[in-house]
Amino acid sequence: MKIQDEIKSNFNNEYHKARVNIHFTHNYLSEQLIEIIKPFKLTPTQFNVLRILRGQHPEVSSIGLIKERMLDKNSDISRVIDRMLTKKLVVRKECKQDRRQKDILISQLGLDYLAKIDAHEKELDKKMQHLSPEEVIQLNNLLDKIRG
Repeated sequence: MKIQDEIKSNFNNEYHKARVNIHFTHNYLSEQLIEIIKPFKLTPTQFNVLRILRGQHPEVSSIGLIKERMLDKNSDISRVIDRMLTKKLVVRKECKQDRRQKDILISQLGLDYLAKIDAHEKELDKKMQHLSPEEVIQLNNLLDKIRG
């Protein structure tokens, strides 16, 4: 469905329409992700942290590395990690090289959650399956170009 029909609005120009369309589509895809991670009582930010930590596994990560790789750069990662510790999704240890830093590692429970969530990844991919592989590449290139 076209964005103007979806939100019943007019736009100042095609750039304005594109910005609203990107934002609307982001929200649509985010809602789909939230439905998948809801049974695990994860927020999208916690899910993002788990994926970062899994990518580093079995190596440890620092708060700085996690912040660097986050999709949402405004997240308070220290608090997110604290909540994830409570849920036993991560392990926090004192850094051997710098006692002021903490090493963060994904727990087995965190890995198990991600393995179960991975099974649902295809559901998210289906939301864009009507695009050809070439169109997906073009979309990725255009989105990269917007960010410069």
